[in-house]
Amino acid sequence: MTMKLLSTLYGGIVAARNALYDRHWLPSRRLQAPVISIGNLSMGGSGKTPLAILLGQLLAARGIKCDVLSRGYGRQTHGVLAVDPSGSPQQYGDEPLLIARRLNVPVVVGEDRYKAGRLAESRFGAQVHLLDDGFQHRALARDFDIVLVTPDDARDRLLPAGRLREPLASLRRANAVVLVSGARPELFPLNGKLVWRVRRGLVFTNSDQHTIRRPVVFCGIARPQYFLSQLRAAGIDPIAEAFFRDHHAYTEKDVQDLLDLRKRSEADSFVTTEKDVINLGDHLTALKPVAIATVKMELADAADTVESMLRFIEARRGRA
Repeated sequence: MTMKLLSTLYGGIVAARNALYDRHWLPSRRLQAPVISIGNLSMGGSGKTPLAILLGQLLAARGIKCDVLSRGYGRQTHGVLAVDPSGSPQQYGDEPLLIARRLNVPVVVGEDRYKAGRLAESRFGAQVHLLDDGFQHRALARDFDIVLVTPDDARDRLLPAGRLREPLASLRRANAVVLVSGARPELFPLNGKLVWRVRRGLVFTNSDQHTIRRPVVFCGIARPQYFLSQLRAAGIDPIAEAFFRDHHAYTEKDVQDLLDLRKRSEADSFVTTEKDVINLGDHLTALKPVAIATVKMELADAADTVESMLRFIEARRGRA
């Protein structure tokens, strides 16, 4: 069976599933507090985690308590768990752990996000839930759907031939579409949707950045080419590269291979992402000096955008 045929079959399954939810033949359960979903159309790498952190910060600035609900992709545990920021990615997944450490709000993981939300409401009492990677998780009702799109999405194909989990037409379910990495609105069927524009840049969160001259860059993220372009925009031109699969759990052999690469390339240091730092764990010390790059996201007209979103949610809740 060809990849094109498999993608057609996959697209039919996605369309049928969405139709069942659209017609309410499959139920979407609703939590007491509003749910803001942050998702995308493709497999990883669009900036969902930085946007979740940014929205959490913007809500906190308005005095609104939020929590984050996540599947906890890649964890070795099961069921619903409240994330302990001092825990491990094996327990909770790397991105939920990163959000918990950066945002300092309750983060709850669970395959069933409704059950995760019920635990969050009973234990933490947040006023708003942020649903991480929630666009395809239609079993949980949401009050506002945010979808990030990249230039690659506009020309990609459905799984397994491409990276798209849903076709571009699924953007009709979105309330706001976020253009990232230079995505142009005319490439997407926005049909009057709210369009959010963001800027992404890198900041370095440790003192080792001052030793970076001839670095090896390494990472285990979905789209390393975006990370490379951001590094070069920040004036850092790596002399060697090593890329791993998204959510890669580093081993002693990986660390030794990186040290060997540094020696062969006559590099003086490493550069990696904060997500990789979580997956490195105690192995990080063996790689010093290492500069840790954090993605910083800024939302244009942030105050007005958040205010409009909250008004929309309040009106929708009032009609329910």
